[in-house]
Amino acid sequence: MAEQPTFLTKEGLKNLEEELHHLQTVRRHEVAERLHAAMEEGDIDENAEYDDAKNEQAFVEGRILTLEMMLKNAVLIEDKTPTNGEVSLGAKITIVEGDNPPEVYHLVGAAEADPTKGKISNESPLGKALMGRRVGDTVQVNAPAGQLTFRIAAIK
Repeated sequence: MAEQPTFLTKEGLKNLEEELHHLQTVRRHEVAERLHAAMEEGDIDENAEYDDAKNEQAFVEGRILTLEMMLKNAVLIEDKTPTNGEVSLGAKITIVEGDNPPEVYHLVGAAEADPTKGKISNESPLGKALMGRRVGDTVQVNAPAGQLTFRIAAIK
């Protein structure tokens, strides 16, 4: 199976690199110290602290592997206004739903999507609907609240 590209902005790439560095240099060491301390307590068969530290170690190592794979397959998204006037990765899109105030979203890869910060994934229903569209186009998105219709007011 082919590895999937991880689409990242410069900021997203930097954040993942920093997280990986922190896990490799700080968290790994902290977990190792926890494991060592738990093993010194004696019988590890009935030692909840040891079990918890082993679980944390597995989580940290799994996250390190995930981040390494994501960074290996990273494809940088340029933050620029699309020259062809179409919504593409990295674009900032202003959309309007009915009479509601306009909302601005930055279209990013799934790895750095954070709707609370206005970053939506190109793989989300809204992101998929917006891709390749132009100013003035309307898109319909199936949401838990039902079908929503948005008009693209601007693309930057």
